[in-house]
Amino acid sequence: MSPDKLLSLGQTALELGLVNALTVLALFLSYSMLNVCDLSTDGCFTLGAAVGALVAISGHPWLSIPAAMLAGSVSGFVTATLQMRMGVQSLLAGIVVNTGLYSLNMALTGNKATLPMNKTPTVFVFMKNALKDTPFAGQSALIVMLIAVVLAVLFLCFFLRTKLGLAIRATGSNADMVRSSSINPAFTTTVGLCVSNAFTALSGCLMAQQQKNYEVNMGSGMVTVALASLLIGGVIFGKDKRMTLRLVGAVIGAFLFRLVYTLALRFNMPAFMLKAVSSVIVIIALSGSYFKDQLPFILKRLGLRGKEGTPDASAR
Repeated sequence: MSPDKLLSLGQTALELGLVNALTVLALFLSYSMLNVCDLSTDGCFTLGAAVGALVAISGHPWLSIPAAMLAGSVSGFVTATLQMRMGVQSLLAGIVVNTGLYSLNMALTGNKATLPMNKTPTVFVFMKNALKDTPFAGQSALIVMLIAVVLAVLFLCFFLRTKLGLAIRATGSNADMVRSSSINPAFTTTVGLCVSNAFTALSGCLMAQQQKNYEVNMGSGMVTVALASLLIGGVIFGKDKRMTLRLVGAVIGAFLFRLVYTLALRFNMPAFMLKAVSSVIVIIALSGSYFKDQLPFILKRLGLRGKEGTPDASAR
């Protein structure tokens, strides 16, 4: 493979990885900080794409970003309400919201499964025009994604160090302790899920504008992709407790995951096998830490068996 093709594959993986990194950061907040497994990620991603596409098509590409994030926040609010106010388990609440969001997305687009955006001005078009006649003219998509991810990381670094952010982190660690400290865990969970789903919807919005197309199933499997990327990032900076490095690790994990996807497609792997690749990556990431801890015991057992199999010198 030539160096030019390698650079092209790397850039493609980086662009897709940065788009998905926003969803990974959302899952970092809900899964790692709040200890809530939010399964509405797929539907919320598509919701952000649908709202972003509709607002951009109406002629307001910049307004599509806050509109998509607001829609995602509403989705997170509904999920948190079902979980904290109505006694629905977190897994079931995510599944119910994810199911309902499919119908909502179809209703928003007028029962259309796709929305082409080939002639629609998007934030990427504006960035391309702004970078015209500069050395970065061909990197407009990458720059937009990079700006979005950097701002998201900086926001989370600041937010999770505030009193509210610390309360959200404490809720995920021990909700009873938070309740005994006169902090309402329902409120902190609701805020956390609203913020995380806003990032998920932003990811979908940018994905639709980058691809210049909305498709009702574009969020399918996104929760698996985000979880795998998050676990890969956890392996990179697993023992480091610094929040900034953990967030950067999540972004790197998103890039590495997409790099594996890109290489798989480059070597003509059938598209229907990509979800199997996602499952295998998740299994390896989940079981990796377990086998890493068990490795000394396994080597010790193998060493003992080796000694038992060796004939004693006195027996000779």
